[in-house]
Amino acid sequence: MLKEPVARPSSAIFPFQTTLSLEPLIAYWKDRENASNAGVAQLARFIGEQVAQADWSRGPITDLTQLECNCDLVETLMLAVFPSSSFQTDISGAILPFQRHSFYYTPRFEEVLLNAGQTIKQPLNIDMHTLEVYTTRMAYQLILEKAYGVHIPMQGAIIFTVPDYSIGLYRHYSVNFNSTFLEVIVRGEKPTLTPEQLDHLTRNMHRADVWQETLPPEHFELSGFNLLQLTDVTEQEILSELKYDLLERDVLQASDRLEQIQEKLRVLFGRPFLQLGIAAYDEKKKAFVDFGRKINHSFLTKQLHNQDASSGFRQIYSQLWQDRQPLVLEDVEKADIPDDLRQQILSLGIRSAILALLPYGDDTVGLLELGSPNVGDLNEFSLENVTQFMPLFAVAVKRNAEEIQTRVQAIIKEKFTALHPTMEWRFTDAAQNLLQKIEDGNKNAEMEDIVFHEVYPLHGSSDIRGSSTARNEAIQGDLIEHLTLANKVLKKASEFQQLPILDELKFYVSKNLRRLRQGILTGDEVSIFESLRMEVEPLFNYLAQNAPELRPVIEEYWANIDPELGILYKRRKQFEESTTRLNDAVSDYLDEEEAKAQDMYPHYFQRFKTDGVEHNIYVGASLVENKPFDLVFLKNLRLWQLLVMVEITRRTAALKTELPLPLETTQLILIHSQPLNIRFRQDERQFDVDGAYNIRYEIIKKRIDKATVQGTGERLTQPGYIALVYTQQREADEYLEYIDYLQDRGLLEPGIEELELEELQGVKGLLALRVKVRL
Repeated sequence: MLKEPVARPSSAIFPFQTTLSLEPLIAYWKDRENASNAGVAQLARFIGEQVAQADWSRGPITDLTQLECNCDLVETLMLAVFPSSSFQTDISGAILPFQRHSFYYTPRFEEVLLNAGQTIKQPLNIDMHTLEVYTTRMAYQLILEKAYGVHIPMQGAIIFTVPDYSIGLYRHYSVNFNSTFLEVIVRGEKPTLTPEQLDHLTRNMHRADVWQETLPPEHFELSGFNLLQLTDVTEQEILSELKYDLLERDVLQASDRLEQIQEKLRVLFGRPFLQLGIAAYDEKKKAFVDFGRKINHSFLTKQLHNQDASSGFRQIYSQLWQDRQPLVLEDVEKADIPDDLRQQILSLGIRSAILALLPYGDDTVGLLELGSPNVGDLNEFSLENVTQFMPLFAVAVKRNAEEIQTRVQAIIKEKFTALHPTMEWRFTDAAQNLLQKIEDGNKNAEMEDIVFHEVYPLHGSSDIRGSSTARNEAIQGDLIEHLTLANKVLKKASEFQQLPILDELKFYVSKNLRRLRQGILTGDEVSIFESLRMEVEPLFNYLAQNAPELRPVIEEYWANIDPELGILYKRRKQFEESTTRLNDAVSDYLDEEEAKAQDMYPHYFQRFKTDGVEHNIYVGASLVENKPFDLVFLKNLRLWQLLVMVEITRRTAALKTELPLPLETTQLILIHSQPLNIRFRQDERQFDVDGAYNIRYEIIKKRIDKATVQGTGERLTQPGYIALVYTQQREADEYLEYIDYLQDRGLLEPGIEELELEELQGVKGLLALRVKVRL
């Protein structure tokens, strides 16, 4: 048996003199000799007789072998502290006053906390210095209570994290230092303690120097023993740690953090080889995204890439979804699961497992996987723990998915322009791939090319007929009226004042009026407006202040000028209001019908306004995720486009009488039967056709609005008509069927014009159909 001195000298950290003594315990039994319970009283008297014959038990014990040699008496005395009914289950030990040596303990205390020499293990979570500071504080609180009658509660519980060598893990224990059998002996004169000093001490609990100055340690000796009581709080601590871990950002994307979480679950279940896997469910893709791949612990890694309806994983997922309960595989080999899934799990060395859906509200956000190489390690009894931390993982998966999506959207916003919903999935995949490359350490990673192959284009335009001419005429008319009003003021002013500048300005205005009546040139609008604003109108302000007789004609001038624009804005206003109403009518109807067309089959749609409204459509299998494409959808969209153009013709024609300026629209459709590739140009942030052959389509699209009929010079597009441009007869044959159908419905007038078009710059051999809309 270890033999050592038990009087502890003062030190820099723990400054008190301590001695081991059984006197407080003997006094406890002495008080029980007259207990009302006859059995207790009899036992207490018996112990008193034994103690009377054992001189070694009274006073300081300096030789620990005395306790071993008199173990019967020690065990009898210790019945007050260690009840026999719970001796095998309690984790308790009697230790020398605030020291690390235990002289009496339960089997569980020895198993959990003692080294071979009955010394207490160093906790994994507390260093020696911190532990000494904590025990010093407890000693001072004990002195206050027993020497001064002042009780100060301990602040916060202390937790020991202790290695469990039997399974190679660790456990958490809440520690209680019981000082019931510890006495405070005052040496010399007891230091005084005023209320002010006590208040100062309580406000400086962590200042050892303040306490030692107020209550010098040499005045106190601690005699007796401490009782150290441990309670296993591993489950509560692990769940608390998991809560904080899983609320951190990107915790499920960092392999080291996942391994830490896995380690904590191993401790919680007491299974040193437990494996963790997490698969997040992507609602848009209708598929699981493997988080676990980074630590190679997802049992379903390969199954995740085979999620067709017949796969074992899909069947198990459907079962989990239907039952809404975790699936427990106590023995994978004998479990009632599909063979492909069984082999997948067994190939990873997993012999028992639990699979559980992660619910978040009414949605499922992922799948939690736990596995062990030993049959029976995970069973129905394990579910109690699983159900406690499942919500934590669900929140973490949801939050991490949202944060990843936020980062993906940031990349999309940086790299791309506004995305059409049909194509968004492809840009999201590209952004996720780029994010993965960056996280894998490739800081110079670039965005992959985004190309959609084999898509069919549809192009249409609703142009305002003669918009350029109408705009020039509006500008010309406004400028003529503006100059005429200015000239009127100048002539009137010449009647009252003879100023050379008036003659010069009248000459300038008259010259521009003559030229404008012959036609408007580029730059006329800006130059004339600048001259009027800088030279003519300042003179008008001077004349209005100094020549009262001119005020009426000057006021008439200003009454015709737009106060915000500073110009005469009548005909241009009529033109812009008319074009805006036409464009809005076309755009609104097109958007309304486009929303319905998306329900037929998702496709890329783009429209933009100029002097009219153009739209582009691309449709094909590569544009849509997880949805089969058939040419019947293309035919459906072509007929839909023709119907939309018929209705636009009718609506704009009906609107003509309501417009300030009676403008008309013309409708044009470009037929292109061959599929092409479109590529996203990151520098221009827009789509463009890909490949030399496909570029011809773009050239035709940009030039056909000016096309004329061969031999006549007549514009192809005419108000009240729809023109359809094509290059191959089979393209015309398809549309002739649609036209025949619409004529039968009474939407188109009888008759079809089949036309050849004049050669355009770089384009020849174009043909066209032209049909009249029944208005």
